[in-house]
Amino acid sequence: MDSPKTGNDLPKTDEEWRAALTPEQFQVLRQHGTERAGTSPLNKEYRQGVFLCAACGRELFKSDTKFESGTGWPSFFTPLENAVETTTDRKFGMVRVEVHCARCKGHLGHVFEDGPPPTGLRYCMNGVSLKFEPAK
Repeated sequence: MDSPKTGNDLPKTDEEWRAALTPEQFQVLRQHGTERAGTSPLNKEYRQGVFLCAACGRELFKSDTKFESGTGWPSFFTPLENAVETTTDRKFGMVRVEVHCARCKGHLGHVFEDGPPPTGLRYCMNGVSLKFEPAK
């Protein structure tokens, strides 16, 4: 697992993020982009473990909260405590709730109110913004 980032190494400049991330990760995490549906290998990741922010390594979701939403993006019904933050996204003529990493503020995806019990929420995440660490 990546070592946790601290206040000493965050925030980073765009140039530092470009050096640390792939072009696709930079576009999604730092420029609020979206990967094409169905392209993430994490869609089929169902081993026990934890999903981390691809930018800073913060633990975001436990694997037992992941579910198949049929949307083409990795989906979860709840994040780890204090792992993510949300803001209102009014782009593209609609109102959505955008999800960010609480540590590095990287864009992860959006949360919708059409998920399964127990929360009824669907955290629809860009796979490129996540890394998976299997349980040991």
